[in-house]
Amino acid sequence: MRGLKKRRRIQVIMLTFVALVLATIVIGYTLRDGINFFFSPTQVVESPPPPTEVFRIGGLVEEGSLIRGQGETVRFNVTDGASSIPVEYTGILPDLFKQGEGMVGQGSYVDGIFVATEILAKHDETYMPKEVIDALKEQGVYQEPNG
Repeated sequence: MRGLKKRRRIQVIMLTFVALVLATIVIGYTLRDGINFFFSPTQVVESPPPPTEVFRIGGLVEEGSLIRGQGETVRFNVTDGASSIPVEYTGILPDLFKQGEGMVGQGSYVDGIFVATEILAKHDETYMPKEVIDALKEQGVYQEPNG
């Protein structure tokens, strides 16, 4: 009787362990496309991600770099003060998108150009994404907003 209980207990523990491993694998597999890493322009220059990787880049829109092309294509540079990355975006930019202001773009880095599929701009006078603030502080160019 005692051996049967011990065997049953081991079987339940093993079954629970296998179920836990399978659940972890399924969750990891389903979330793999939903995870987007954030990079500063300096990080992209130092170790460029592969063209198939979708990630977010953030920084300031470089002054004098905004070029509007034919149709809805826009080109500009994003900088963190140390490095600058050219960005190409086809679509309508947010109303608050301006040169010298913070932005975050999502897309991929192809042939030295960040091809954005989405551009986010600050939403009020003092907002800047935390990742952008952290990257600018690392470079020593972040200035606290007045107020």
